[in-house]
Amino acid sequence: MIIDTLENLSKYAALNPLFPKVVEYIQNNDLAAHEPGKVQIEGADLFVNYNVSKGKTKEEARIESHNRMIDIQIPLNVPETMGYTARKDLPEAEYNAEKDITFYPGLAKTYVTVQPGEFAVFFPQDGHAPCVSDASEIRKVIFKVKNEIL
Repeated sequence: MIIDTLENLSKYAALNPLFPKVVEYIQNNDLAAHEPGKVQIEGADLFVNYNVSKGKTKEEARIESHNRMIDIQIPLNVPETMGYTARKDLPEAEYNAEKDITFYPGLAKTYVTVQPGEFAVFFPQDGHAPCVSDASEIRKVIFKVKNEIL
């Protein structure tokens, strides 16, 4: 897991060959002005979901992980708290290969708050519970980046 400011995102470009395209997309697009929906950048290997969600309690936010994709999550309008538990510390759970997601029971071990202007990167080894907030509307973008180390 990585948390940092958007101005530093390019410093992480070497971690994945598709990360530079994420940086380029952010530099060339007004993320806050985009309507909810999905935008393909590099087919199934790199796309962005523009999301609007209702804030959840820690108990409502489900811990999830992905096998094939890395998440880069960017809150746009309000701070968003995100739970984190290392995947190795999570119980066995059923993986949905079609949706590339595993959901886990229970609460995350750690919670961090990500501000607008910051981002969080969750790799396949990172269990995460997004959207913890008392806000009625969380506007965010989630870049889905193919994990090159499968």
